[in-house]
Amino acid sequence: MRIVNSSDITELVEKLCIEANCVITEDIKGCLGDCMKRESSPLGREILGTLVENAEIAAEEMSPICQDTGMTVVFVTMGQDLKIDGGFIEDAINEGVRRGYERGYLRKSVVNDPLERINTKDNTPAVVHYEIVPGDVLHITVAPKGFGSENMSQLKMLKPSQGIQGVKDFILKTVKEAGPNPCPPIIVGVGIGGTMEKSAILSKKALLRQVGTPSDKPHLAALEAELLEAVNSMGIGPAGLGGETTALGVHIISYPTHIAGLPVSVNIGCHATRHAEGSL
Repeated sequence: MRIVNSSDITELVEKLCIEANCVITEDIKGCLGDCMKRESSPLGREILGTLVENAEIAAEEMSPICQDTGMTVVFVTMGQDLKIDGGFIEDAINEGVRRGYERGYLRKSVVNDPLERINTKDNTPAVVHYEIVPGDVLHITVAPKGFGSENMSQLKMLKPSQGIQGVKDFILKTVKEAGPNPCPPIIVGVGIGGTMEKSAILSKKALLRQVGTPSDKPHLAALEAELLEAVNSMGIGPAGLGGETTALGVHIISYPTHIAGLPVSVNIGCHATRHAEGSL
């Protein structure tokens, strides 16, 4: 059994919080640049160029890409043969968030209760999702989620009789209703199947996939391509000011579900769908 000290988890999460908020991933940056070359709208091209320039400055100066440094979502993949020593893993993660947001001068946006709304002043607690796997791996992904895009996300419990057309209609309706609010060009994360909460987690996890990489399930890859074309034909465009680049990608993850259900969740990511990852 491999042992990992909780202090090492804290240090990793601290580092990833700063990196995720300040350094856009190369796949997204590259996609923005490619879209800029293809965009027919002069204003759209200018906006995409500004987004690329902003990302470059943020990385160079280690300053936040966006003023909304989000609520910290953490995905933990943990082997069943791994032991955490020195403290509780979730305490270690939250201490890493606390230190990262302090050291990185990142905005603290979390309130202690959704109704009382008193700021916790350190961006904790994080929202942590665990996946237990064979072996002794420990892999952590930090994905800060701003609420300009989060607020545009939706979940629908479709009837199986509504089928694939119902799924398409709901996804496109969600994007259309979001309009300019999630700071397009967006990434559309979709979770289909499971239960209500499972589909929502899948849709958020879908945002982490490398842009331009299709689903490994051929029928989902075809659906992703069809939906991306439909989204980009809406004319919302960069920053919602018109153009052909409304989305950089549509990513779908599916899971088995009940004979009577067809849960569909859409989690929208902004042009800076941020995440950073590391292993111990």
